[in-house]
Amino acid sequence: MSSIDLHMHSNYSADGEYSPKELMEMCHRKGLKVVALSDHNSIRGIPEAMQAAKRYGIHVMPAIELDCTYEDVNLHVLGYGIHEDGRYDAYEEDQERQEKSSAEDRLALLEKLGIVFSRERIREISRGGIVTGEILAEVAMELPENRNHPLMLPYYEGGDRSDNPFVNFYWDLCAKGKPAYVPIHYMSLSEAVELIMDTGGVPVLAHPGQNIGLDTALLDGILSEGVLGIEVYSSYHDEKTRAHYLCECRRRGLFFTAGSDFHGRTKPAISLGLHGSRNQEEEILKGLMSHLE
Repeated sequence: MSSIDLHMHSNYSADGEYSPKELMEMCHRKGLKVVALSDHNSIRGIPEAMQAAKRYGIHVMPAIELDCTYEDVNLHVLGYGIHEDGRYDAYEEDQERQEKSSAEDRLALLEKLGIVFSRERIREISRGGIVTGEILAEVAMELPENRNHPLMLPYYEGGDRSDNPFVNFYWDLCAKGKPAYVPIHYMSLSEAVELIMDTGGVPVLAHPGQNIGLDTALLDGILSEGVLGIEVYSSYHDEKTRAHYLCECRRRGLFFTAGSDFHGRTKPAISLGLHGSRNQEEEILKGLMSHLE
């Protein structure tokens, strides 16, 4: 069983289920000793997590997961060891504003595909008017009218996308390049790296297998922007992907990290602490901490 998990989300992320306090209780039950709360574009949950973790002797590393872009590719960059700064709050507010304004357009595009929704149910389960693709998936899957829709079949039990149906629905239908994609403006990768480093943190490329696959040329450009580490051990990476990125880290002299990307019900197949790094945890912490000293 792992003792670290450096990538998890609380309900300060629009798609997270549990409060920071509840999350730390769950980490304790899992036997985790070093964790990082890395909410989407938000640092607001960190104080609560740190306070709750004291009871269990868990070390919480302050972190964030920033949405950003590089050469028209949407990326997630983790910032570890950051300190509080108003620029994070401003970016979170900007992203929330864009998410709220894009919700109706995204819904309309999905309805054009023949998927049925209950707007009342959407309002009921959304938080603060933020309607994510995962929320739309949950509402759609509840309605019997969608049960035999060809686009919906993969997400129901027995379907090939049923392991994490809500987020898979988002990736398949609402992500960039997909039929229900609505553009949202993110900061550039260079801006994300600059912000993280300005606030005492270390930038790490999150789950690259999910965003760039095994594209080494694209990785070259991303690292040239100042990214210092790679999340090699991730719930999304199979053995081949882990081996590829571990080799890249060794070859380039980069450090590597491990994280589950736990959210709760949005990604039910993902559990805290399960990311395939059992034999590497000492090296992971040593590598990361050497950049924070």
